[in-house]
Amino acid sequence: MKIAIIGGTGVYDPRILENTREDVVLTPYGMAAVKVGAYHGQEIAFMARHGVEHSVPPHLVNYRANIWALRKLGVERIIATAAVGSVNPQMKAGDFVITDDFLDFTKTRVYTFFEGGDQGVVHTDFTQPYCPQVRSTLVQAARELGIPAHDGGVYACMEGPRFETPAEIRMVAKLGGDLVGMTNVPEVVLAHELGLCYGLIAMVTNQAAGISPTPLTHQEVLDIMAQNGENLRRLAMRTIELLPPARSCGCGSAGGPVSL
Repeated sequence: MKIAIIGGTGVYDPRILENTREDVVLTPYGMAAVKVGAYHGQEIAFMARHGVEHSVPPHLVNYRANIWALRKLGVERIIATAAVGSVNPQMKAGDFVITDDFLDFTKTRVYTFFEGGDQGVVHTDFTQPYCPQVRSTLVQAARELGIPAHDGGVYACMEGPRFETPAEIRMVAKLGGDLVGMTNVPEVVLAHELGLCYGLIAMVTNQAAGISPTPLTHQEVLDIMAQNGENLRRLAMRTIELLPPARSCGCGSAGGPVSL
C-alpha cells in the first residue's frame, strides 16, 4: 500500500474503505494499530490517531510508532486530518485549511527518530514541511468538489490537552500563526524524517480563546466535525483519486537513512 489516512478528532472510522481488516504492526517504539481496506482498487491504510474511542490524549499519542508502522507497511504518502481552532478571522468554523507551515510550542514530546546510535544524527531540512504535491492535489480536489478550502495556513501546535489561554492566542497571532491544534507536531516532523509525503487537512471547529465569545468545549469540536465529516471524507478520497502514481516532489529523499 502506498497511501495512508491519519484520522484526527472526529475521524475514527474509514467508512469509505471496503473489505477492511485490522493489522497490528510491531515497531521499535511499540505497537501500532492500522486498518487496511480497498478504495478504487488501491489498498489504503487508515490510522485513528487518538484510538477508535478517542482514548489517547494528544501529548501521549505514540507518534513514532504510528509513522514507523506506516513506513514499514510501504506507505509513501500520508493524508492527515486535524481539528483546529482559528486565530485568523478569515478562517471560520467549518472551513478547511490546507496548511503549508507550522510553529511548534510543544514541550514534552519526542521529536525525532535520529537520536544517535544505530540511526545516527540527521538534521532534516524543513523548508517545505508539507509535501507540495499532496498539498496542491488537496487544493485541486477541494475546488473540483466545491468545498471551500484555504490554500495555505500556519498551524501552531500546542502541548494540550488543555485549550490555550487568551494570552497564548495573542502570542500565536503575533508570530504569524493562523490555527492552533495539539497533534501535528511531531507527526509531520517524523513523516518528513522517514521520507514520507505528508499533507494536512485542518478543519476549523471554533474560534480560539479570547476570540470566541463563549468558553471552549470539546463537544463543540465534535459537533462541527460531525456536521462537516462527509465533506472531509470526500476531500480525502478525491485527493487519493487525483494523486499521480509516482511521486515527483522530492520528499522521498528528504529524510535520513533508517533501518526498518
